[in-house]
Amino acid sequence: MNSIRYGAQHLQYDDLQAFVVMANHVHLLVRRRVSPSRFLQTLKGYTAREANRLLGRTGQPFWQAESYDHSVRDDRESDRIKAYIENNPVKAGLVANAEDYLWSSAAKAEMNLGSAGLTACATKVK
Repeated sequence: MNSIRYGAQHLQYDDLQAFVVMANHVHLLVRRRVSPSRFLQTLKGYTAREANRLLGRTGQPFWQAESYDHSVRDDRESDRIKAYIENNPVKAGLVANAEDYLWSSAAKAEMNLGSAGLTACATKVK
């Protein structure tokens, strides 16, 4: 989660709107300020290095090569995607309420949602 917030706050590559970190995938809703390839390369590179360091691995891929991104058209779609992202742990049976999952923007009351121009992104971990 630190690397997700780092990209938004320090690098200013994006405005983070919603996120969830699951055991085998991540969902993000962001308003990008850089190209999709640069955004994903930076995010995946940093998180892979950190995850592999914590796992004591070197030279092994962490992320799968593919990712899914989608341009959000309006506030209604944005609200739907945010709800999907934040309710992912509930749907997976990990918590009863989205607010109870610590690795999600639902756990932080100050997260707010913008409008059109957002990108939804999901990438699976190997």
